[in-house]
Amino acid sequence: ILLHTACKLQSRLNYSIRCSRDLKVNNLNVDNEGEVTVYMKFSFRFLLQTTCSEFDSSQYEVRRRYQDFLWLKSRLEDNYPTLIVHPLPEKFVMKGMVDRFNDDFIETRRKALHRFLNRISEHPILSNSHYFKVFLTEEELAPHRKQGPGFLSRMGETMRTMANSVRGLRSKLEEFDVMQEYVEDFSNKICSVDKVTQRIIKEQREYMDELKHYSSTYFQWAESEKELAEPLKGIGSCVERCSKETQEQVQHLSEVLVPALHEYVLCADTLKAVMRRRNNIQAEFEAKNEALASRKTDQEMVDDLADRVEQANNALRGDWSRWRTSMRADLKSALISSAVKNVDYYEKVSSKLKGDSFTVLSPFHISPFSFSSELQNLGL
Repeated sequence: ILLHTACKLQSRLNYSIRCSRDLKVNNLNVDNEGEVTVYMKFSFRFLLQTTCSEFDSSQYEVRRRYQDFLWLKSRLEDNYPTLIVHPLPEKFVMKGMVDRFNDDFIETRRKALHRFLNRISEHPILSNSHYFKVFLTEEELAPHRKQGPGFLSRMGETMRTMANSVRGLRSKLEEFDVMQEYVEDFSNKICSVDKVTQRIIKEQREYMDELKHYSSTYFQWAESEKELAEPLKGIGSCVERCSKETQEQVQHLSEVLVPALHEYVLCADTLKAVMRRRNNIQAEFEAKNEALASRKTDQEMVDDLADRVEQANNALRGDWSRWRTSMRADLKSALISSAVKNVDYYEKVSSKLKGDSFTVLSPFHISPFSFSSELQNLGL
């Protein structure tokens, strides 16, 4: 079953990797594998077109599952531990399993995966990764999955990471302390804004349901009151139009602002993980350096760790500035779009409530719903 949602078959992922690479991923489709059940699976199929000489062919068509995107992300994080890899959308949602299979959820996930690939392709380092090329071109990823580190190797790395975390840092660089504080503050604020927006949408939906109930009530009332039929029908029509405008506004918030905010809620967790990995590299270097001071150890290993610390610091410095610029542009765009939509919504509702046919009913008033002041109070 090929699931179609509005305009998604026409979307294109345009990439500009390295110099003048002409690389396009067209027709990112969503395929349902099997019957529509709680356990049904989706895959994402796209067409890759390129004129770059580094590729063996000018065109590839591959099918990827969500687990394949997770594999790509994990490989990038393993090979570039202090670079900010854009987060993937969550695999499950808390609103209920059924929500995983409606068209809105599928389209939202498709757009999020679209942005994930775009972020990688726009990154000056990640876009050149061997794993990214494999992900875009190889029909089967199973052979490449087997090339990863084994279980014992991963367990050993986990134990070293835990030991470094417990040991902590002997000396802290001020610039990374500032970054750490910024990440914590950003995480708290973006989570608060996300919760406020979710509450606003919930209240607006309840308000919209009440408007629908009132409009039908006025129409029924008009049928039993012949003398007041016309003004009652007028009020019912006005309330019905306000309900439609409210529905459009709620849909805009759900499709534009909520995904942007939630994406950066996940991104805040990614930033925390990047900072932890950088700290672990420094902690390992400090531990080896202390061991060298007390006894003869492998000087090359210590020098290598010193280089890794410097490389990690430089990589994070460069990626930090790039990420903040991207984050501000994304959130600014989403917030401005929502603000413009709110102004348009309230102007439409206000004009409908101020119609000449309702001047005799001046006590009837629907107060506007604003969330700009709440966002300002959060300081974001």
